[in-house]
Amino acid sequence: MQVDWLAGTSGYSYKEWKGSFYPDDLAAGDMLAFYASKLPAVEINNTFYRMPKRSVLGTWRDSVPMSFRFSIKASRRITHQSRLTNCEEAVEFLATGLETLGEKLGCVLFQLPPYLRKDNERLDAFLSIWPKAFPAAMEFRHASWFDDETAETLARHGAAICLSEDGELPMPGFLATTDWLYLRLRKPDYDNEALAAWIARGEDSDASRAFAFFKHEDEGAGPALAHRFLDLAG
Repeated sequence: MQVDWLAGTSGYSYKEWKGSFYPDDLAAGDMLAFYASKLPAVEINNTFYRMPKRSVLGTWRDSVPMSFRFSIKASRRITHQSRLTNCEEAVEFLATGLETLGEKLGCVLFQLPPYLRKDNERLDAFLSIWPKAFPAAMEFRHASWFDDETAETLARHGAAICLSEDGELPMPGFLATTDWLYLRLRKPDYDNEALAAWIARGEDSDASRAFAFFKHEDEGAGPALAHRFLDLAG
């Protein structure tokens, strides 16, 4: 199946990228607009620690074209402190902020702690309260989650599994649990063969859209990898 690939990096506001990606004289406040003129999506990670004011989110929204999409990492209050339970207040607070991004919100990433083992009832209960208007991707960092029951629960709620390639965990035996994919490609470098293999996996799935985010490196390799990925995807 032909996939609409949205590739980018985890974060964008890095002064270390000046000279390799950003112009040397680019002001910090202009980085997002410049980034969005080159790549179609970005994964925002600082929202894990603190959700920006709605005015800031509005500035982000207005700095990018209509086709651009944000992936927002969910608050640690939900994933690490509450561990997906008794977090209705935090969910409501996050959802209120996400509304500001409007159609430019691509999805929300829930990165679970590595010590949280599989608990299907916990996952099912959380996805039952998560607003369906905001597509959710779950990043499991304990291998116990990688089974058919988890895949079925995600599919029932229309949530995606986040596939994170960092060399520390085995990859799950399933790829798509809904009609979109979420990849975090965390190795410092990829050759064209490795990138093409991920593209082929996506096109062999039932997904029509896919996010692929590369790791931030001081050398600015992430944007170049995202560009190469998109070129290969056609």
